[in-house]
Amino acid sequence: MPVGLVIVAHSQQLANGVREVALQMTGGGVRIEAVGGAAGGALGTDAEAIARAIAAADGPDGVLVLMDLGSAVLSTETAIEMLDGRLTGRVELSDAPLVEGAVVAAVEAAIGRSLDEVAQAALNARHMTKVLR
Repeated sequence: MPVGLVIVAHSQQLANGVREVALQMTGGGVRIEAVGGAAGGALGTDAEAIARAIAAADGPDGVLVLMDLGSAVLSTETAIEMLDGRLTGRVELSDAPLVEGAVVAAVEAAIGRSLDEVAQAALNARHMTKVLR
């Protein structure tokens, strides 16, 4: 099974949208979990929900987590601590741009790249040119 992905955003709609785009690029060949918002549907992040998403996305090749904003990183780090080390060394947090990184990571995971390779490809998405001037 390829590297799994988790999309963490402050809005469930945002997380779902990024997941949808990434899944379409892979034909559904990669497990991608989307988690966003705080309890009751408010904007924010929920460490327990993130922990569940990481566990759901886990497979033999590990999990890459992409986040939208800095506080999502803090919640994700808390989530990983909640997993009691079960996934230590198998989960990597990405500093990639959320949408571009998720799409590139999904494509790389779908062709069987390792967690390190998927993470590096996502991070390289920071340098993608969208507008030529």
